[in-house]
This record gives sequence, C-alpha cells and structure tokens, in this order.
Amino acid sequence: MENNDWNKQRVLEVLRDAGVNPTSQRVEIGYVLFSSCAHLSAEEIMQRVNADYPVVSKATVYNTLGLFADHALVREVIVEPGKVFYDPNVSLHHHFYYVDSGELQDIPGSALQISEIPELPPETEVEKVEVVIRLRQRAAH
Repeated sequence: MENNDWNKQRVLEVLRDAGVNPTSQRVEIGYVLFSSCAHLSAEEIMQRVNADYPVVSKATVYNTLGLFADHALVREVIVEPGKVFYDPNVSLHHHFYYVDSGELQDIPGSALQISEIPELPPETEVEKVEVVIRLRQRAAH
C-alpha cells in the first residue's frame, strides 16, 4: 500500500481488524509508521508523533510497537544489540543493513535462497528465517 493511501481512519480500521484497541495514541503511532513506508526506530517514531506537541511517552511508544509486533502489524528487525527497526512490511523479505549510515533496505524474499539449515533441536520447528546482511563502505585503496 502506498503511503498516500494511509489516513488515520484507515489505521483505526487496521488496528480493529487485527484485534488491537485503537486508542488515539496507538492510531497516531500507527499512522506515523504505516504512512512512512520506512524502517523506523522507536525514537524516530516518537519524534514524529510528538513533532507538533508532546502527546506520547517513550513507554507508550515501546509498548505500542510491541503490541503491533505481537499482532503481526509490524516486524521487529534487530540489526545489532540496542538497535531495532520497526518494519510495516510484514511480507516475507530480508534486509541489507548499511552499518555506516544506519539505513535498512528491503531485499525481496525471492532474491535470497537458503538451501540448508542446521538440524533442529528435538520438538522444534522453523517458524521463519530472517536474514540481515550487514554492509559497510569499502576502504579506499
């Protein structure tokens, strides 16, 4: 869905359809995240939501993003300890992470083939496989 297709009423409906109570703060957070079509950190989301006047606390942002992830509305992409992006694209895909700029870029799921995975521990099954390929600029020679 293109970012111009999102409005707050649409966010409210998506939250309701997912079984999430659409409080005004959750709608604001959802609107920022879904309309941006970008990978954002919790801090970036909080800054955008509170750009005009502070309405949402840090705890509310983190709790809401956790709730959205629990209801499969966003994916948490952990690129390094303490660095988490929230991705509104929940389809099967992977990521390039540019270490130098901190940017995250989608890789279509079909662009990466995983031919084998290690033997699984007893009584477990694969839920999904997510790959983050970390990139850095080459040093000048």
